[in-house]
Amino acid sequence: MILVLVETDATGAIEVSRETITFARDLSAAGGGVPVDAVVVGELPGTAEELAQQLASYGVRDVHHATGEAFSAYGGASWASAVQAVRDSTGAVVVTAAGTPRGMEVLAHLTARIGVAMAANVVSFEGLAPFTVTRQVVSGSVLEEMVLDERPAVFTVAGHAVEAVPAQTPGAGRLVPSSPEVAEADLIARVVSSEPPQADLSGGLKTARVVVGAGRGAGSAEGFGDLLELRDLLDASLGVSRVVTSLGWRPHHEQVGQTGSRISPDLYVACGISGAIQHWAGCSSAKTILAINTDAEAPMVAKAHYAVIGDLHEIVPAINEELRKRKG
Repeated sequence: MILVLVETDATGAIEVSRETITFARDLSAAGGGVPVDAVVVGELPGTAEELAQQLASYGVRDVHHATGEAFSAYGGASWASAVQAVRDSTGAVVVTAAGTPRGMEVLAHLTARIGVAMAANVVSFEGLAPFTVTRQVVSGSVLEEMVLDERPAVFTVAGHAVEAVPAQTPGAGRLVPSSPEVAEADLIARVVSSEPPQADLSGGLKTARVVVGAGRGAGSAEGFGDLLELRDLLDASLGVSRVVTSLGWRPHHEQVGQTGSRISPDLYVACGISGAIQHWAGCSSAKTILAINTDAEAPMVAKAHYAVIGDLHEIVPAINEELRKRKG
């Protein structure tokens, strides 16, 4: 059985958790169709029954809901206790979670307790004997293969490595209450207060499906007019390189890279960006990259799926004109 730690928000299971369940279903199919179960911890935004119904549409068999005073607030160690209790009772051979801060922390606690290795930010798998995964390392700029030959195999799935897709055949979605015991030592570090999240100044950059990128090639703070129009025509977000923010042309919250946001869009249009390793660390997970650059030898051009060699101030207006025509 495959066990997935699911995180929730006001909509139910968050997108990256649903992506992880989709990944788990693919792994299940490769392994002959073993069941996929979910574990959720603590208070939920709606009812447990509503969440179980949502997860059933993604092929989940049983939804194990850990409740009790120990889970009234988030704690990495206490949540790991809940996951470990479900794993021990079900005999799961795989335990996985989304590569979020909580997913990383909880599974790190789990692997330390049961004495197995953990693979973080997995994007794919190949082969079950031995079970080999490919994961992002060095801020996503490098892919590494890792063999998980211990059981349970424990790993987190990188955000947007797969698309969250409901199952063709829904699961049972049975709700299984759980009240595991938690040691006092696991309650030392817990969330004791929280504040409403600040507004997303990036305009949804981290979750955008299309991102228009701009680098030094924009020329100046006044050189973004056509790029902003392209952003609007594509219903995209704007992302920029570090040099753009260092020069004060655009605000820091738009920066993509090792010291900015990591993005995983379906399309990244990189305009006038050389593609330094620090920037590549933030955009390498993009599914398709179109580079527009005057330098045919630029690293971004070499790594892009498609490239147009030329001045962005000539090419982007032409693209905008064509998009306006098509929008009619």
